[in-house]
Amino acid sequence: MTLYLTEEDVDSLLGPADALAAVEDSFRRLARGTVDNRPRQRLKLEEGLLAVMPAADLELGYAGLKTYAAFGYGNVRFVVLLFETQRANLAAVIEANRLGQLRTGAASGVAARHLARSGARTLGVIGCGFQAETQVACVREALPELERVVAYCRTPERLERFCAAVGAEPAESHREAGEQDVVVTATTSKDPVLRGEWLRPGALVCAVGANDRSARELDNAVLERAAFVCCDSREQARLESGDLIEPIERGVLDWLEVHELQEVVAGELTGRQSDDDIVLFKSNGIAAWDIALGAAALERARERGLGREL
Repeated sequence: MTLYLTEEDVDSLLGPADALAAVEDSFRRLARGTVDNRPRQRLKLEEGLLAVMPAADLELGYAGLKTYAAFGYGNVRFVVLLFETQRANLAAVIEANRLGQLRTGAASGVAARHLARSGARTLGVIGCGFQAETQVACVREALPELERVVAYCRTPERLERFCAAVGAEPAESHREAGEQDVVVTATTSKDPVLRGEWLRPGALVCAVGANDRSARELDNAVLERAAFVCCDSREQARLESGDLIEPIERGVLDWLEVHELQEVVAGELTGRQSDDDIVLFKSNGIAAWDIALGAAALERARERGLGREL
């Protein structure tokens, strides 16, 4: 039996806490070597692209892929296909725009849980688009002691709507948002929106917006000031993370200095050495998270009798 889950189903089945738990457990399985995750592949369409992201999570019992067609910002359709790993059965087809928002926010939440300095109380968000709301929700879930969220984007009307939706204060500049304890960049900018000189001692930066080797959200000073740099997948980062590729090409950083967040989550590395360290998590988004969160949605849908059989 194949279960079809709509966006509405996913939204009713999963929240930030569920996403955080699923993605954190996915990192642990990645560290144990029971997940085979492959980088995103992009195929050109006439005026857009088709992307494919496969992974097999043997410990979880599901394998599959996320695929999506994109024709510019705001015109994207995501789908996750889940197969069982013990037999040739297509377990689920899941509409995955909401799922993608949740898993991307959850990855930043995991990074905040393991890498934010003790006593972090403020969150700055640069960007008020598709991904930003779940960034706030999941970081709040990971750091319940947060007292203040400061947000900035270039469009005043969008900034006002975003702040009202998430309970944030509008910043007057990129810099104000970039001066917080935890800073998330979630933009479509091709050029840096966060400068290293703005970062306070002990800041954690979660850069989630640029997954194209020609795009940068961070200037080189962010990398120069960072005491610890990690990503979700070095293999994928080497292909599409302009925030790492260009600084490494210029000698600011070396790939040997770029770790994977799974190493910290599993206790193999201590990412933060002191409360004054500046730490960077570069998130590109990996298929393993989609499989993990898709599986969580499927199992919960079966329990509640939701979804449509195909």
